[in-house]
Amino acid sequence: MHIKKDDIVMVISGKDKGKKGKVIQSYPREAKVLVENVNMVTKHQKPTQQMQQGGIAQQEGKLEASNVLIYCAKCEKGVRTGHKFLNDGKKVRYCKKCNETFSN
Repeated sequence: MHIKKDDIVMVISGKDKGKKGKVIQSYPREAKVLVENVNMVTKHQKPTQQMQQGGIAQQEGKLEASNVLIYCAKCEKGVRTGHKFLNDGKKVRYCKKCNETFSN
């Protein structure tokens, strides 16, 4: 999957199109990601022993990984990425527009 945890991504389709945020968690088997403050959904919670007060809580919902692109700070938009090897043999991702490398 082209998106990893702690990447800054931009949403390219759906109700939150244009928003950007940090990836909290990625789910490679499902091809989904959880992005901070994007795709907020309501969750109804029952009262329990630990949480005496029930209610309605807002939390992030999963997004399809194909609906987000890695955000390039130099280009200031979501960009496609490629892979290349550095001289020391390390594999890195890079922006296909400006050749800026992203930390893994």
